Amino acid sequence: MHGAVAGARSMVMETRHWQPICEFPSDLVQPVRLDPEGVSGPTRGQARSKQWRRCAHGWYVPANADASRVEQRILEQSVRLSDRGAITAWAALRWRGATYFDGRAHNGLVQLPVPLIRRSGRYPPGDASWRRHQLAGTERELVRDVPCATVQRALFDEMRFSSLRLAVRAMEMSAAAGLISTALMAEYVTDHPAWEGVPLVRQALTLSCDDARSPKETDLKIVWVLDAGLPYPLVNQPVFDHAGNLLGYPDLLDAEAGVVGEYDGVDHKDRDRHRQDVAREQRYRDHGLEYFTVVGGDLHDTELVVKRMLTTRHRAGFIPQENRRWTLTPSPWWPVAETLHDRLLRLGLHDALTHR
Repeated sequence: MHGAVAGARSMVMETRHWQPICEFPSDLVQPVRLDPEGVSGPTRGQARSKQWRRCAHGWYVPANADASRVEQRILEQSVRLSDRGAITAWAALRWRGATYFDGRAHNGLVQLPVPLIRRSGRYPPGDASWRRHQLAGTERELVRDVPCATVQRALFDEMRFSSLRLAVRAMEMSAAAGLISTALMAEYVTDHPAWEGVPLVRQALTLSCDDARSPKETDLKIVWVLDAGLPYPLVNQPVFDHAGNLLGYPDLLDAEAGVVGEYDGVDHKDRDRHRQDVAREQRYRDHGLEYFTVVGGDLHDTELVVKRMLTTRHRAGFIPQENRRWTLTPSPWWPVAETLHDRLLRLGLHDALTHR
């Protein structure tokens, strides 16, 4: 659907500490139809004035409604849907609060059309991309009064019309937002073996996990596996010393070699944050872990990052487990972290997501 999204969203993500869940805006403007009385909507004459803007055929919003705001765009395009249609892909995931899906491409400079599913009928022009696909009634639900494809179906549509790297990003950032787990997504794909794009989704799932917390962490892992050809690493797993003290949560950990990899974005330039990063690196090195850092635009230079990864792994000690000064086994008093999959099951979201 949007292979051109490579590098998208980077400008926004690099400006501050990135969070996978965004606050849903409370001041969106609901589109309205013409009203001859001018009460519930503009009269025909008012609609032609500069005070109103047409967002779809027969639908209007006040001219000051911010059309660049992604949730406002989704809301405005949702009025084009029939009774059996739904927003899908990135738009349905953003409508549920997943930060990553901001509806922009080309470093955040180009708006993507809002993806809509419609089983039949004419596709009116507008700021939307239409797909004529089957949509079971169990895969359509109202979310904040807008008809949306279910999480699994929306993510499926986002992944299967993408590229491999972007599909992995979409899966992991949906999991980071707490919407779905890789296991639940795998169940859905198993139930749709002949659909267009399924091979890509399957391949992306083999590279995906539930533990990434930012797109750059995902990118770092993909370079490690696909470009450097190294074994699949652990992501954001706590590492301890033998006294039970927490050493840190590495973005990437090669437990076999004893290598830690971190992505440090713009927010790491803060003096206090930088001091913490230096202290964390020292803790890792003091306990026999080799360490590399990728910063800023490094990920745009794949050859540079791969060389850094391979060089660091070459230096690593590959120390046998019995001789290591670090461990992945926490002390008995350390709280057991609930997996995303288990949390979804506990909250009763498994059936709501799978619709079996």
